[in-house]
Amino acid sequence: MTDDAKQIEEVAEEVAPHRDVVLNGEYRFKVDGKGRVSLPAKFRKVLSTQLVVARDLDNECLYVFETPDFEAWITKLFDSFVEKKHPTKRECRHIMLKLKSLAKDVEVDKTGRIMLPADAREKCGIDKDVVVIGNTGRFEIWDAKRYDEVIDDTDISMLLDLAE
Repeated sequence: MTDDAKQIEEVAEEVAPHRDVVLNGEYRFKVDGKGRVSLPAKFRKVLSTQLVVARDLDNECLYVFETPDFEAWITKLFDSFVEKKHPTKRECRHIMLKLKSLAKDVEVDKTGRIMLPADAREKCGIDKDVVVIGNTGRFEIWDAKRYDEVIDDTDISMLLDLAE
């Protein structure tokens, strides 16, 4: 990953919208043959039926937002980029095009599933088994194998050092 991509990803995390909807937990599902995945019942109870699926900036997973949260995330991410990088108007236009191109509007169907766009699944390496994880202002969908590798490689004992 380039330094610019790392900086953009760091900004993306900093500017994630903070909403009253709290989505916690880890849920395992299978993607069906048509590219649909069920949402956890807890999530369906608090989310609207109109959602936005976007690839994360590193193509590690998919972010799923309610539409206003996606727009807020894009705006804050873009504004932070402009403030830190001072791009030209052309660069601004291209960055916004790229950010918007990462997303697709989806609808929760009557059985509580959403369609995961084929191109997004392919870019993120999502095959059959997925993990749906709650996050602040959004939830994430990871390929189960990739998620397990990331979690296994993540040492949260570092947090204990900060608490001392």
